[in-house]
Amino acid sequence: QKGWIFMGTFGAAPHHDVLLLLIQLAVLLATARLLGEVCLRYGQPSVIGELGAGILLGPSVLSGLVPFIGEHIVPHTKTQGYILEVVSMLGALFLLLITGLETDIPLIKRHLRTAMGVSVGGIVCTFLSGLALGMMLPDDLLADPSRRIVFALFMATAMSISAIPVIAKVLMDLDLMRRDVGQTILAAGMSDDTTGWVLLSIVAALAGGTTIGVVQVGWAVGKVVIFLVVSFTVGRWAVQKALRSTQDNIVSRDRLITLVMVTALSFGAFAQALELEAVLGAFVAGILFSTMPRLPKDVGHFFESVALGLFAPIFFAVAGLKVDIKGLMEPRLFGYTLAIIAVACGGKFLGTYLGARLIGKKDHWTALSFGAGLNARGAMEIIIATIGLQLGILTQATFSMIVVMALVTSLMAPTALRFTLARVKLSDEEQARLLREEQASHNWLSQVKRVLIPIRYRPEGGRELRSFEETVFAKLTSSAQLSVTLLTVVPAGQSAVASSWLAEIVKEHEGTEIVPKVVESTDPAQTILDEAKKDYQLLILGATETVPDQESLFSPVIDDLVRLSPCSTMVLKAGRAIHDVDFKRILVPTNGGASAKRAADLAFMLAGGYDDHHVEFLRVLVRSNEQKVLDTSPESHSIEIEQAHHALSELVRTGEGLGVPCGSEIRIGESPSKKIIELAEKTNRVDLVILGTDVRPGGRLFLGPSVERVLRDCRASVIVVNE
Repeated sequence: QKGWIFMGTFGAAPHHDVLLLLIQLAVLLATARLLGEVCLRYGQPSVIGELGAGILLGPSVLSGLVPFIGEHIVPHTKTQGYILEVVSMLGALFLLLITGLETDIPLIKRHLRTAMGVSVGGIVCTFLSGLALGMMLPDDLLADPSRRIVFALFMATAMSISAIPVIAKVLMDLDLMRRDVGQTILAAGMSDDTTGWVLLSIVAALAGGTTIGVVQVGWAVGKVVIFLVVSFTVGRWAVQKALRSTQDNIVSRDRLITLVMVTALSFGAFAQALELEAVLGAFVAGILFSTMPRLPKDVGHFFESVALGLFAPIFFAVAGLKVDIKGLMEPRLFGYTLAIIAVACGGKFLGTYLGARLIGKKDHWTALSFGAGLNARGAMEIIIATIGLQLGILTQATFSMIVVMALVTSLMAPTALRFTLARVKLSDEEQARLLREEQASHNWLSQVKRVLIPIRYRPEGGRELRSFEETVFAKLTSSAQLSVTLLTVVPAGQSAVASSWLAEIVKEHEGTEIVPKVVESTDPAQTILDEAKKDYQLLILGATETVPDQESLFSPVIDDLVRLSPCSTMVLKAGRAIHDVDFKRILVPTNGGASAKRAADLAFMLAGGYDDHHVEFLRVLVRSNEQKVLDTSPESHSIEIEQAHHALSELVRTGEGLGVPCGSEIRIGESPSKKIIELAEKTNRVDLVILGTDVRPGGRLFLGPSVERVLRDCRASVIVVNE
């Protein structure tokens, strides 16, 4: 009988309500994207147009003037409102999820002092001024005048928040994202958002109670603490395990997208179960995933596309439907709206200015620029206002006032930032850093986040990561945040001892995310290839043995791995005479192709940050015996020589922009490999040769005659980079 009762309550919405939902979603989405595009063309955040779509279609304009539009766009029953609100809520969840995914914890740490000063100052001033305003507003603007404390705390929280998506968009539009001031604004905004959502959760918990006392406030704070502690301990461990298991054991397409979405919904449900807000759970889930380098960047890009292309415009348009602009035109309400805007702007500017000046020790105009950037509230403010309306804290009038405040502050941000930053001087140090970052952004290694390194188990206790391989490993992991898997393939029955042996190696590399993995198999090559298919971007192989088999370039196993690998490969071959295990002198032969560019990128990363390292680029022009004379006088330059000089000069400029001392040389001869070996071994000039290659088609691994001769005859260490 209970089963029949359950089935009776589980049914489809009325046909007419479903029809209206489809019409509402289509019209709201199309109008929001169209007006968002208009705003972008005029240098304003798209959220302004998306929110304006709801205002335009809602009772403020068209639905009020044309009843037919209102009948189809504005919900008129609880069921219609609920189903539209559910779709809208998904927009808020997606927005907070991608905000969390884009939270850069190392960025906050780098600018911690100034960012914390700016954030604390901005939050304290806006919170206190918002609290005072909430206590003074008249009773008719409160949903429940008997709960003024909750209303005042909500207003204080709403004033404190900043909108990271709007701030980030403004900084990108103004090309300020990587400026010191831009990074500090972002770091302070992340702190503001995190603090704001914690405060909102406390206020939401208080709003759900009947009385407000020490016990109620303590329990509200306690629930937030419980949520955060559990999320960043047990939750973090569970997310790491789930991510690793999903990548290693599930082969379904888009499996990571499903994992991230399930995690965001689960954390949201956990927050909701504690009578907090579900959006806080999505935000924390995003932050947890942002700290895990093994998560591919395209997962975040997918959620950003879905959020910004579909659900967020609908959310903002639905919020706009709830705004009553006509009601705010009454002089009394218009005055209160101006007061809310003035308090929000004044508190944020004053607080951030004092924090930047007193704690961050910044100059006048830089301090003002923080207020200009963090004053934008946009998306986050609208989410908070929507929550306040749902919780019964805000009336329709106060909701509309807060939304208008979010619009005005977001519109102010680009103009205010342009004005203040035009007076902020760019230091030589910052200019050099920006140039280095611009150059590094084009390095293919910057896209590498997950690396697989197979190592051979040695029962006698010998170390597989030898000095040469270990130096390369250490420099790569110090230059980028990587997730590294150390894979050992052993015969049946040896996994336990191999795991203990591998754990000892992992202990020597603390500070890097290293995942030890032991697999029992009789086919090492296939096992490694199967593992490499699991979202790795780079496979690093050590050619530690010389194989007399002339059919193999390195060894049969390594040759097969390079030839069949689903990702880029890097083969390390230690030289017969290593002059300096730190390979301070690096030679990169180049022909101007993409493969040589990858080799140069690796050289820049290995030599970056070391004043005593040097990268030499070599271009060998092939000539017959009758064409060996190379005249470098301007009159006799051939087009080929000019092109070679130009290509080498570009590489040298790129390296020097990254702070890497570089040189270049053009040589002529019949055999490029012979010239490479001559230069590498002349007076021990070179410790390491890096060769960029592409796999040639064929039954065996073939990288070209020149590469094979260098590998066979060069006494220096060699790295072969292949994609």
